[in-house]
Amino acid sequence: MTLDAPSGEALLVCVGPGPDRERVVRRAARRAAQTGAPWHAIVIETPAMFALPDATRDRIREILELARRLGAQTATLSGDDAVAVAIAYAREHQLGILLVGRDRYRRLPWQHGFAEKLARLAPDLELLQLARDGEEVAVHPFSRMQIASGGSGWRRYPLTILIVVCVTLLSAPLHARLDLANIVMLFLLAVVFVAVKFGRAPAVLAAFLSVAAFDFFFVPPRFTFQVHDAQYLVTFGVMLIVALVVGQLTAGLRFQATTALRRERRMHALYEMSRDLGRALSVKQIVEIGRHFIQQTCNASATICVPDSQGGLTLADGSCSLPGVDLGAAQSIFDHGQPAGTDRIAGVLYLPLKAPSRACGVLALRADGADWGLSREQLPLLDTSATLIALALERLHYEHLARDSQMRMESERLRNSLLSAISHDLRTPLTVIAGLADAMSLANPPLSESQIGMAHAIRDEVAHTITMVNNLLDMARMQMGNMVPRREWQTLEEIIGLAMAHCGVLLEQHRVSIDLPEDLPLLEVDTGLMERVFSNLLENAAKHTPPGTRITVTAWREEGWIAIVIADDGPGIPAGMEQRLFEKFTRGRHESTIAGFGLGLAIVRAIVEVHGGTVRAENRAEGGACFRLLLPAGTPPLFPEEPESDSRHSEGG
Repeated sequence: MTLDAPSGEALLVCVGPGPDRERVVRRAARRAAQTGAPWHAIVIETPAMFALPDATRDRIREILELARRLGAQTATLSGDDAVAVAIAYAREHQLGILLVGRDRYRRLPWQHGFAEKLARLAPDLELLQLARDGEEVAVHPFSRMQIASGGSGWRRYPLTILIVVCVTLLSAPLHARLDLANIVMLFLLAVVFVAVKFGRAPAVLAAFLSVAAFDFFFVPPRFTFQVHDAQYLVTFGVMLIVALVVGQLTAGLRFQATTALRRERRMHALYEMSRDLGRALSVKQIVEIGRHFIQQTCNASATICVPDSQGGLTLADGSCSLPGVDLGAAQSIFDHGQPAGTDRIAGVLYLPLKAPSRACGVLALRADGADWGLSREQLPLLDTSATLIALALERLHYEHLARDSQMRMESERLRNSLLSAISHDLRTPLTVIAGLADAMSLANPPLSESQIGMAHAIRDEVAHTITMVNNLLDMARMQMGNMVPRREWQTLEEIIGLAMAHCGVLLEQHRVSIDLPEDLPLLEVDTGLMERVFSNLLENAAKHTPPGTRITVTAWREEGWIAIVIADDGPGIPAGMEQRLFEKFTRGRHESTIAGFGLGLAIVRAIVEVHGGTVRAENRAEGGACFRLLLPAGTPPLFPEEPESDSRHSEGG
């Protein structure tokens, strides 16, 4: 398999124990910002890193988190050879530049620094070394000898001595029966056992002790360190080298196995958590899954805070309050979207639950024991678990929204279907009643005046009911998306005239004033729909104002729009109802005896918006209500001018 050539500007930073680690990260961030190229920051977990003090390892994790906040893609890797791991990562991700700090301590002549090894093993990668700032590195030259420690317990060394002593005692009775080569194998077996059990440093001690014990107790002359036969010197050298090599290799395999096992357990726990969260159907189940995972992996108790309808945090369903959990501190973390770092706030660690589209809450953790109990190695695991919990909460949130939206759509569709069916069923009997009322007024012999008045009243009420039915039909068609305006160029004066003729009975007791300029351009509208707009507005003004009041209709042109205002001298619009008036089934005064469904203004807004305009309601300063419409002016077609007749005069001669 061939790897792609590394990108020339992409940058890789290896965060290690050196004092330049923060400077290297910030320098890489500045360079990436200048070039616009991506950059990566990695931490390589080697046996030497596990031998470092806890404070140094914590600082390395903090610097890696700093790199992530500065825009780097971060990763935590493991291996015996940090140089080989870094080169493999750079080639895998096509990173052409490696930025490292300078080696600060003096090495033995045959030893090489991290940068030197990179330059020798990866000549195809560009290597940049940060300039020194005068600090000295607090790393011991032989810190690699601590690789074999496998831990920090001092009891490993007395146990190592005890094992060598036991092997010596067990081999003493076999001296007369076994060759010295076989006894050497027993000591090598002891070295391997110590390397597997205790790590590198005890294995090195076991190797030297084994050589010394073999020389003192088994090589003639016995019980002295004198060697008469020079070939035993070769045996000692080979034995020591083999013991050291086998011990180092065994300890390395032990480290790799331990690291792999630890990661396998983490990945398995994350897999089970993600699987369970994918099946969760409620917030309570998500909380229980998250608490169980954190209890198993981090030995800590957890609670989840989620936002309420006002944006304040409350305990999620199924969460129990933990001692020391401060909702104020959690609210601050939620508002700013940043974790509370790695320090405790009253013994509690807060992590924001951030999903791709929204913040879902805050995860609060408290150690079960007296100590904090959360190492920096567990923080990436906690970050991942917090992200999984946030994704599960976001999934439930959008599932609820989708379910509510679907229910609203179904209810709206059902309501529109019912309205349409009822409206169609009502139109036929209403038309028959209107015809019978007209027939009664024309009956022979003629009816009395009171009876004729009753017939006219029946006709007027039927006409009003038919108008309401038409409004229901129009609203149903609008909600179902079946209303498509048939635009044509028309004068505003003619549209208003049709609307006044339709509302003639209602307008008889009002003074209607129309003020339209002569140069008002044509409007490209659906005449029937726009006539319905003005009919509803004039009817609304007539029904909600006392008899004898004035209704005015004015219009003018302003910056590509035609402004139309219908005003009255009535009581005006109730406070706070200016926008709600245009909602379906909304009436201005709930205790009003005026018949109607509250659909007229909703139809007005829908028709006006279909034509690309706007409508709003407001109260006039001098009293009364005012409805202001804005319709696009457009560019009317040009009509040919009529030719003027020529006047010719003939003169007789």
